[in-house]
Amino acid sequence: MSSSLAPGVRYFSSFSRDNWYRSFTLFLTFLSYTAYHLSRKPISIVKNELHRNCSLVIRPADLNTTDNETWCDWAPFDQDNYKTLYGMLDNSFLVAYAIGMFFSGIFGERLPLRYYLTCGMLLSGLFTSLFGLGYYWNIHSVWYYAFIQAMNGLVQTTGWPSVVTCVGNWFGKGKRGFIMGVWNSHTSVGNILGSLIAGAFVSTAWGLSFIVPGLIIISTGILCFFFLVEKPEDVNCVPPQHHQEGTEREPLLHNTTISEVTSSNSSNTTERSEEDHTQAISFCGALSIPGVVEFSLCLLFAKLVSYTFLYWLPLYISNVAHFDAKMAGDMSTLFDVGGILGGIMAGVVSDYSGGRATTCCAMLILAAPMLFLYNYIGHTSVTTTVVMLLVCGGLVNGPYALITTAVSADLGTHESLQGNSRALSTVTAIIDGTGSIGAAIGPLLAGLISPTGWNNVFYMLISADVLACLFLSRLMYKEIRCGFTSFSFKEE
Repeated sequence: MSSSLAPGVRYFSSFSRDNWYRSFTLFLTFLSYTAYHLSRKPISIVKNELHRNCSLVIRPADLNTTDNETWCDWAPFDQDNYKTLYGMLDNSFLVAYAIGMFFSGIFGERLPLRYYLTCGMLLSGLFTSLFGLGYYWNIHSVWYYAFIQAMNGLVQTTGWPSVVTCVGNWFGKGKRGFIMGVWNSHTSVGNILGSLIAGAFVSTAWGLSFIVPGLIIISTGILCFFFLVEKPEDVNCVPPQHHQEGTEREPLLHNTTISEVTSSNSSNTTERSEEDHTQAISFCGALSIPGVVEFSLCLLFAKLVSYTFLYWLPLYISNVAHFDAKMAGDMSTLFDVGGILGGIMAGVVSDYSGGRATTCCAMLILAAPMLFLYNYIGHTSVTTTVVMLLVCGGLVNGPYALITTAVSADLGTHESLQGNSRALSTVTAIIDGTGSIGAAIGPLLAGLISPTGWNNVFYMLISADVLACLFLSRLMYKEIRCGFTSFSFKEE
């Protein structure tokens, strides 16, 4: 290669064709799920606008209101039960999402992922926009908004199994924790962008807080339709090595159980190898993979905490620190910035140690006292608020990010499945579907408990955090006992 070649060109020329496709797939799936989360965030920002303290709002001169203390609110959220109605909207989305996720993996196994993901994004954009159009159509029925939220929850289940399966198809186990830790920052990036976009319109025309994100996810869906490549084999690239005999780390699984799973599914591995690549794994077969149940239950409580912050943090900041809707939304993005750092840190540590369960437990243990401190001293100063939001975001979202990405891919590409990428979709859907149950329960409990005081909400979150850690205690014990890297398919 000529020495006169520009350094940047020389660097890009060193990339092989496989690396270009791999990098582009990583970027496109990152962009896709960023759009999914971007479209979920506006509801938490707009809550502060739907019900406000009208005595602090300047009344327009041409507005004729007499003894109406809620003139600035949006019916039906102008009554004292507005927090209950907020919880109803949150759970319309989250319950539908949790139920739909268990079926999404099944559909994802049997349909082309590019079509499946594209349709899901187009429909997500449609329903997100319809929520915002309620502002311009002057709709004041809570059932309209609840129905839109429920439908949006169903179609958004197309996203996670699809993008994780695509990334799992292109990347092996080498540094999966780090790669997927960085890649999983799409969740926090989407939340941050969603908060900023929604905040830009919330005080003037809150309908645009939904319509603009809706248009963004529709545009991204069109991009996926034209450019997404599901598998390396589709473009004559070399598929990744998910397992390397003798050197591969598998801290999540145990040899004797794997043998049982393998023997029950196939009496002749060599003869049926090709067939297994095209057959979808059963729901019970996915559950029988060691570690799936434990990590699923852990994620249920970890996601309960994360999604409670996702939906209620701006309102909490507004009530406690007395910020307006835009400022509270902007401050809440710090929690997601911490989540980016926490997800990367969890991936790097688990790659280095080989202990996925231990990494999750350590962060969950540290998260409990940090949540307690944030509630009591988190608003004494702006500096304290910033630091506590970053720390809590990292410790809360780190384990959540690790389980939904690297752990799901580890379990979904286990050697007993013989590279069946369709199994990855089912395993991912089971783990995230179980976690989504917690995501539905958390905001509901927050809505019911918050009238008794925010302290009680944080006690609930701390309890959930401890329970998440307990469900991984058995796997953590095995990892520590066997020495992380030596805990790979070996008899105890």
